[in-house]
Amino acid sequence: MAAYAEALPEEWLVYLVSTRVATFRNWPFTEGCACTPERMAAAGFVHCPSENSPDVVQCFFCLKELEGWEPDDDPLEEHKKHSAGCAFASLQKDPTKLTVQEFLRLDKKRTKNVIVRTPQQRAAPLPGVCAVTLPCCLNSCFLGPLLQWPCL
Repeated sequence: MAAYAEALPEEWLVYLVSTRVATFRNWPFTEGCACTPERMAAAGFVHCPSENSPDVVQCFFCLKELEGWEPDDDPLEEHKKHSAGCAFASLQKDPTKLTVQEFLRLDKKRTKNVIVRTPQQRAAPLPGVCAVTLPCCLNSCFLGPLLQWPCL
């Protein structure tokens, strides 16, 4: 997948570890720590700091946010402990080694996570735009940036 990064839809770039590592520019933990940017990214996290919380991360897949990291925290173990149902954290193989079918099934789960955590007003159909229901979109429209589909 990494070799074809320029051809991937933007919403799929976050599956690449290199994309996630790039978000850790001012990460407070580096060499000599268990929670280095590389290990954080490998566990599915992107760095989304705020002025008051410089170590906030969010899983790109389950959208779980975690903060209060200690140098010896293991990112994957913390991820699994705080979000046991995250399909990405539970993967048994490198995401770049998934078959197309496996990847699309996985991304469908991610899309559902995004929809569930999207504010109600963005998930409601826009008047006069489309009569397609949300379940229809979940089952047939998950291949694109779902929140941009006309039925949402």
